Parts: sequence; structure tokens; C-alpha cells
Amino acid sequence: MRPITVIINTNALKNNLKIIKNITLNSKIWSVLKSDAYGHGIKNIYPFINDNSDGFAVLTLDEAIYLRTKGCNKPILLLEGFFSEKELFLIYKYYLTITIHSKWQINALIKYRSYCPINIYIKINSGMNRLGFDTKKILKIINFIKNNINVSKISLMTHFSEATINSYMIKKQITKIKKSIKNYNTFSCSFANSAALLWHKYSHYNWIRTGIILYGASPTGKWKDIKDKKIQPVMTLKSKIISIQKIYPGDIVGYNCGYYSNQKRRIGIIACGYADGYPRNINDKTFVFIKGIKTKILGTVSMDMIAIDLLNIPKAKIGSSVELWGNNIKIDDVAKSANTIGYELMCSVSKRVPRILK
Repeated sequence: MRPITVIINTNALKNNLKIIKNITLNSKIWSVLKSDAYGHGIKNIYPFINDNSDGFAVLTLDEAIYLRTKGCNKPILLLEGFFSEKELFLIYKYYLTITIHSKWQINALIKYRSYCPINIYIKINSGMNRLGFDTKKILKIINFIKNNINVSKISLMTHFSEATINSYMIKKQITKIKKSIKNYNTFSCSFANSAALLWHKYSHYNWIRTGIILYGASPTGKWKDIKDKKIQPVMTLKSKIISIQKIYPGDIVGYNCGYYSNQKRRIGIIACGYADGYPRNINDKTFVFIKGIKTKILGTVSMDMIAIDLLNIPKAKIGSSVELWGNNIKIDDVAKSANTIGYELMCSVSKRVPRILK
């Protein structure tokens, strides 16, 4: 069996959720499981957070139905609602909560004419300009839905366009909602994402949506920003050395002459590449962790293999374990090296990499 695995640390997962609950004492928690639980696998994550989650937020009907078939009787929120009228039968069948962000969805619900009431989250476009109704029209939308659809409960949702530690946009967007809906706080509101729940307590309201910090990475892309929160990485990407080569001054490593050696050295070849989800476009200061030592990746990441420097790691041998990200090499640091974010790396890990629960 090819020696590459993703290790899912279930204790770290439970620890992160406990920390989140302690921060958001007066709010309920939507644990976000979209994109197959950010690449960790819903089946690997759901059983360990079910007890301490108040509900689950997903993207697709398949994700929602999976949770129901596994016995989940808590609220399940479809973050983008439905994509066609045909999906409404299943939405009502499985008692799902839907996000409404467009007039065509409202018209589809009216046309469907269900006698069963449904829970609706109305998405407000308060500044992100992706999905949602204009704040100037939101009161009319709310009243129209109340008068034309059999609704059990209407809640309000928005998404913050920028929610870093010193963000000014959060207050700006909430103020925009306040001006449009004078009694907005009589509704159940879900405004805060991971960043907002960490650093902007005033945005918490009734429900918070926790995504990236549940899985142990920073919403800002900088690990140092969450270090003091005692959040722990849940995903560790590990492989092993499958070959060792000796190279000499002037020798090259990998495709396109990506690395020229300036001295005699040993290099290790590990079973991991961009087909496994490791980013190809990393810079030349990207590290892995082996035998208690950080060492650099050499040359270009190929489809199935990566070369690493073993010059100062004499104990490394074929079969030695290598951490590509996890506790010692933060996924945020690898992401920064590849000019991306930890979210993308988590979601990009290939299905061919086995997930193992720890």
C-alpha cells in the first residue's frame, strides 16, 4: 500500500469545538460540514461533534441526506438553499432548513405549495455581493415570504466580506442591516463565521457558523493569529521516504531543473505529489518534518513524488515517516508558501489518500 495518509485527530477536533463553545456561550453552533467536512470526510467528523453541535451546515443535498441517514435529528442548514425545484421534495422529506437568496427560489416555493411548514434563512447581501437580497428590499422580501409561503420560522443570515482581527467591515455590514430592519434582533440571526466568532463578539447573535477553526487552521491564513486560542490541527498529511539518492555539486533534482545542488548531499524521495493534493507551486522555502527536524523540499513537486533534503538528517532512511503538514508544519504555512489558504489545501487532498482516525 502506498505510504501516504491523512490522519484525523478526533481529540483535537473535540478540543476545538469545546473551545468554540466556551467563546460563544450564548450562541448556538452550526458546525460547517460542506466540501466533505473541508476534506476530512463527513463520516470521519460528524460522529465526534454531534453531541456538542446544535446543528450542521452543508452545501449539498447529498451531504444533508447522509446526515439524516446516520440518525442526525438536529437542524441541517443548506447554505445555498436549493438549485432546482426538483430538490424541494427531498428538502421537505428530510426536514431541512434552507437558505433563500433569490426571487426564483421564493417563486419555486410558492409553486410547490407544501402544506408542511419549513424553516427559512433569508440571506442578506450586506456588502459581500455574492448571494442575498439587497438590504433596501429585505423588509418587503420578509413580508412577502410570510404572506405567501408556509413558514415555520424565518431567520436572517449574512456573510462578512472581511473578518480579520481588526476588521471594520463587520460593524459596517451589521449597521447596514440595522438601518434596514429596525427590529432585526427579534429574528434569529446567524452572522458570525470563524473569524467573527473569534475576534468580534458583538456579531455572535443567536447562531454562529464555525468552519475553518473547527478543523484547526486560521481564518486569516496566519497560524500565529490563533496560537493563543489553543486550537489544534485536526488533519495531518503524512508520507514516508521511498527512495534515497546521493547527489553531487551541479546535479539537478526534479523536472525543469528545479534544483541545482551546490554540494554532495543525500536526498529523500517521498510518496506525495500534486495528485495527492499537495500544492505544486510552493516556494523554495517550504519545509517538511522528519526525525524531529524541519528540512526543505528540493525542486519541483511532481505528480506522485517530492524530493527533500537529508543533508543534516543522517538517521533518515527508506521508510522514515515525513509530516507534510500537521502539528509541526502548519497547513497555514504551506498554504502561504503556495500563495493560497489552508481552506484550499484541506479541500484539495485527493480521495486516493486514505483518511485514518486517531
